[in-house]
Amino acid sequence: MQETTNKATFRRFTDAMNTGDAEIMSKTIDEIVEPDAVIRTPLPLKTTGAQKLKDVFARLHQVYGDLHVTIEETIAEGDKVVSRNSVTGIHKGAYMGVAPTGKSVTYNEVFIVRFAGGRIAETWGIVDVFSQMQQLGVIPAPQSA
Repeated sequence: MQETTNKATFRRFTDAMNTGDAEIMSKTIDEIVEPDAVIRTPLPLKTTGAQKLKDVFARLHQVYGDLHVTIEETIAEGDKVVSRNSVTGIHKGAYMGVAPTGKSVTYNEVFIVRFAGGRIAETWGIVDVFSQMQQLGVIPAPQSA
């Protein structure tokens, strides 16, 4: 039962982040993320906890104005949910020193989320930044043989 509830909460989080609506994103984070949640993904932000998630999604929506996260697969066990996602967007804002290109970008990510009392308490994320940089033209794509 806990696994099913945690997976549904993670889906609710993702659905809210996909709206791009700052009010909906903030309200959802306040409802389902612990204020002092530990965000273990290295991010260039000084904020912490739930506020860090608000800041990162606000920034992602500036970079990729039509950001959309698709949950490809989730696995739940005990207090953790693992999610394999694909992310799409059009590069509309400066990102890691790269001026907007208008290019369509698709990349993958994997997140592990730990729940406590039905709320997100800790996250670990691996995001394919290399693929993003290739698609934005910063890193050359491999040449075919």
